Amino acid sequence: MFPKNAWYVACTADELDAVKPLGRTICNEKIVFYRAEGGRVAAVEDWCPHRGAPLSQGKVCDGRLVCGYHGLVMGCEGKAVAMPGQRVQGFPGVKAYPVVERHGFVWVWPGDAAQADPATIHHLHWADDPAWAYGGGLYHIACDWRLMVDNLMDLTHETYVHASSIGQKEIDESPVTTKVVGQEVVTSRFMENVMAPPFWRANLRGAGLADDVPVDRWQICHFVPPSHVMIEVGVAHAGHGGYDAPADKKVSSIVVDFITPETETTMWYFWGMARNFRPDDAALTAQIREGQGAVFAEDTAMLEAQQRNLSAHPGRRLLMLNIDAGGVQARRIVDKLVALEQPQKLAA
Repeated sequence: MFPKNAWYVACTADELDAVKPLGRTICNEKIVFYRAEGGRVAAVEDWCPHRGAPLSQGKVCDGRLVCGYHGLVMGCEGKAVAMPGQRVQGFPGVKAYPVVERHGFVWVWPGDAAQADPATIHHLHWADDPAWAYGGGLYHIACDWRLMVDNLMDLTHETYVHASSIGQKEIDESPVTTKVVGQEVVTSRFMENVMAPPFWRANLRGAGLADDVPVDRWQICHFVPPSHVMIEVGVAHAGHGGYDAPADKKVSSIVVDFITPETETTMWYFWGMARNFRPDDAALTAQIREGQGAVFAEDTAMLEAQQRNLSAHPGRRLLMLNIDAGGVQARRIVDKLVALEQPQKLAA
């Protein structure tokens, strides 16, 4: 279950080149993405109207998508425009999707194209700011995308799933607060006068700060529909204001999570970290990406195991605790968005 009238991250900009189209399923829609004339991104249904071959198995020639089966050429609007020795302009078209390249990502709207407004694409203030650096990756995960939202809106699991990197017992011991502001859900946890776990000790060293002194740590998770979670994280030398500490006393980042449903039980997970310290240090970016990738690989293993259990026992009820409030509120918002897309029954 997922809303279709929304912008999802389909791929990163560097996944597309001038020659090879990219086939990807988004919200059960098989779509092919490619760079059309002038380098702009286009997206159409991954179906050749001639014999039904996947257009993603073709190629891009001079900005035109060419089917790899019989050479039919498709236009950006989903209409056949040419084919060697044939007249194909009367072929029925395939679906074309609103698509925008922004902030280093390609965004697609799988629902009603008439409702697609690029102005509503999630704003990433750090993406075009030279004072920030970003590094990330992509995982394909065999689980319901909502399980990842649950996971990210309740970071209690870090103590157990990520014990050797970002987990620490104080996460369990610190209260979490949840609030809903419009369609955004925010969960917050603050830990004072604790020792930094390994991942954050490395970041302190990377920023030229002592890593063997007590710190104040924070985690502020923001869910924005349809499926984006941005997490403000960081540590500051204890006693200097925590979240509000001066820049020379802390390291802070934004954990970037774009969760894109593929099917009901599979998803694309675009993960990364944006930071505003030593942004020009490519080696540090690579080091953080490697560490973060290992952390999210641990999440992947747990979520896929969870999905296997849920699929085997679809009727079993899951229990809810106060720590689950962020995920519960996020699901309620998603449920409302899905309901709005359903055909309205006429009163008798």
